[in-house]
Amino acid sequence: MRLLADENIPLATVRALRSAGHDVYSAAEANPGAADAVHIERAIREDRLLITFDRDFGELAVRGKERPEAGVLLLRFIPKAAAEVTDLLLALLARSDVKWQGHISIIDGVHVRQRPI
Repeated sequence: MRLLADENIPLATVRALRSAGHDVYSAAEANPGAADAVHIERAIREDRLLITFDRDFGELAVRGKERPEAGVLLLRFIPKAAAEVTDLLLALLARSDVKWQGHISIIDGVHVRQRPI
């Protein structure tokens, strides 16, 4: 899966996602400090599911002129360690019963809530 990991996604998680076969663009590695709009534009241009802890992306995705059709995965929990983020994302992205494309998916650590973009 093509993913865009926001700066707040641990680099250990980015590496694990890559090891699992995902194509991951890491904002922390490639473009730290860039505005959220820059990351949304890249996600749209490269058709990547955007993964973030930043609630602002939900607003940008819904109110922007162009919307990230690959989806936004918004993590809404406080992890105790990077491994918690890694394990959760690997499990979620392996699920075949969840359609990420065209949705903002809000993950609270246990549940997945979705709404169309």
